[in-house]
Amino acid sequence: MRAVVAIDGQATVVDRPAPVPGPGDALVSVVAAGICATDLEIVAGYTDHAGILGHEMVGRVASHPDAAWVGRRVAVSINVGCGACEVCSSAGPEHCRARTVIGIRGRDGCFAPHVAAPVGNLHPVPDGVDDDAAVFTEPLAAALRVAEQLSLSTGDEVAVVGDGKLGLLIAMALEAEGADVHLIGRHAHKLAIAAATGVHTHLEGTAADRRFAVVVDATGSAEGLSAALARVRPRGTLVLKSTVATPVPLSIPRVVVDEIRIVGSRCGPFPRALSALADGRVDPRPLIEARYGLDEGDVAIAHAARRGALKILLTP
Repeated sequence: MRAVVAIDGQATVVDRPAPVPGPGDALVSVVAAGICATDLEIVAGYTDHAGILGHEMVGRVASHPDAAWVGRRVAVSINVGCGACEVCSSAGPEHCRARTVIGIRGRDGCFAPHVAAPVGNLHPVPDGVDDDAAVFTEPLAAALRVAEQLSLSTGDEVAVVGDGKLGLLIAMALEAEGADVHLIGRHAHKLAIAAATGVHTHLEGTAADRRFAVVVDATGSAEGLSAALARVRPRGTLVLKSTVATPVPLSIPRVVVDEIRIVGSRCGPFPRALSALADGRVDPRPLIEARYGLDEGDVAIAHAARRGALKILLTP
């Protein structure tokens, strides 16, 4: 089958063997897959993943140990732990030392016609959620992880720095959770998407420094951390969402003197994301900018890497 991989710093479409599900695995036919900043960073060398790229997807079950699942639409969570260690039991497969991660670490991803995944990673998509919305399940779950970690209350003031795909989703998700959200970015047309959902928006350079109790860095850049840190008030919380291949500077004196709490935030709850999509609290479809077939995977990833690009989909 045709698939997209990273070779020598470039996204390349190659022929790869079709996946053969192992014991306890299902085979999923990919309907649509989203390209995210992590995929771009993997191409740039963020990890040494040599397999097929891609981890945001919606698909249909082609084979499953339980025949009742065949034909069902599913989103697929990406972390696969050993299931036997104390970390898996206490913190979940996301933090297992031996984990593999679909499309990111040691496990082929969804930039291909088919992907194999453990049956426990399959999440049924409600009938009222169309494919264009369902493909956002994984990044929306990651966005909702912020609310889950911080136990935000209605009216809590939160700044999200970065108006890229994830920043927009985080702002929309936290607004849907009842927070008073301010999105800070560089692109008026993207800020307008968030503003339409009730989010306060600010062009970079217009939001006051040291104002916000909670600031989320979703810039996807090494420089963005400094911009986000500048917005945190003393004894506030800085949430890190960016994963970048280059070294990231951090003002340790600022963190220590102002007693700023730093929280790493990664994957989130799929059921909560699917519920938010099903009841219409979050509609990510305005973020879709373009679609490409799988044979144009390299072109699609180049498009996704353009400054200001929104969500690019692959449709195998």
